[in-house]
Amino acid sequence: MLMRTDPFREIDRLTQNLFANSNGGSLARPLAMPMDAYRQGDEFVVSLDLPGVHPDAIELDVERNVLTVKVERPPLHTAEGVEMQLAERPVGVFTRQLFLGDSLATDEIEADYDRGVLTLRIPVAERAKPRRIAVKGADDRQAITA
Repeated sequence: MLMRTDPFREIDRLTQNLFANSNGGSLARPLAMPMDAYRQGDEFVVSLDLPGVHPDAIELDVERNVLTVKVERPPLHTAEGVEMQLAERPVGVFTRQLFLGDSLATDEIEADYDRGVLTLRIPVAERAKPRRIAVKGADDRQAITA
């Protein structure tokens, strides 16, 4: 199970909205790492948009049940004498934390990066998968003890 609550992210979001609105903006800038997460069979799939990021600039760490994605997007190198007219693409270091449930196998996470999308596949732990339990009747117990 993937847990969405992160109180610090909510505080950051509210602060960004406050400053964006107080500076004359009507909307805060979008998340630097928009994400989709869904379950497919026996695994959770998480896709993060990271356009313009080199695969070597992506760091993934798991500590306990917290998966941290850290990315650095460098500023665009411009030639001498170029004046930037509009800069909407976020640059710098960005992090995102995913709080993973105990039912996921954090030691078996797979990561792929293709066309600006980082895809993480997190398997459901064997102990968390549904299994059928056989029910024995009274006749079965007598046969075992006899």
